[in-house]
Amino acid sequence: MAAQTFQQEYMQMPPVTRAYTTACVLTTLAVQLDLINPFQIYFNPDLIFRHLQLWRLVTSFLYFGPIGFNFLFNMIFAYRYCRMLEEGSFRGRTADFFFMFLFGGFFMIIMAFFVNLVFLGSAFTIMLVYVWSRRNPYIRLNFFGLMNFQAPFLPWVLLGFSLLLGNSIIIDLMGIAIGHVYFFLEDVFPQQNGNFKVLKTPGFLKLLLDPPPNQEDYNPLPEEAGGFNRGLGPGPEDQQ
Repeated sequence: MAAQTFQQEYMQMPPVTRAYTTACVLTTLAVQLDLINPFQIYFNPDLIFRHLQLWRLVTSFLYFGPIGFNFLFNMIFAYRYCRMLEEGSFRGRTADFFFMFLFGGFFMIIMAFFVNLVFLGSAFTIMLVYVWSRRNPYIRLNFFGLMNFQAPFLPWVLLGFSLLLGNSIIIDLMGIAIGHVYFFLEDVFPQQNGNFKVLKTPGFLKLLLDPPPNQEDYNPLPEEAGGFNRGLGPGPEDQQ
């Protein structure tokens, strides 16, 4: 019964979210079982471009470290905000959502040349959080019961929390920066320049990925459930 319920929940996940989270889990399990080594999948420009180990361009986004708190935290955030974006503002626009993945991944790879980051998945998660938070400005969240804030402050709260824990904030800043560039080009700039769009999803992606209209089997994740872990959740105003 439990296995059947899990299978139903898994198949109800939107396609990009399902593919990305599955790839992250399988990559982590492969490392945990010593089927592959982290040194075989981390971001290394020399190995990528001189030795043509091109898979590193993808695998560097799929590994969050060994199974433990950091892995669970990143997986929960990646799944949660990836799914809420895909079922919310990107509903029925799978190609556009996948194009956002390509946009974010491309610029993170460019920035990784200038910062000392070997795995890019955490920064990618922050990018997803940033885009979701800017597209849901009126949702209120709660932090450990100590403070309430509106969704657009969520990436900065996470950055401050990383700072308090003594972690590098480069990951957070990188995700915030690229998320802001995407949000500005996709949501802000067209409104200021006569609906001129800078980011246009290639037609072949729309042909391959966009679902047919009027899908009946749709069970969206509620947008108001705003946070996981780190004490994040809906504020009191949203619980009433």
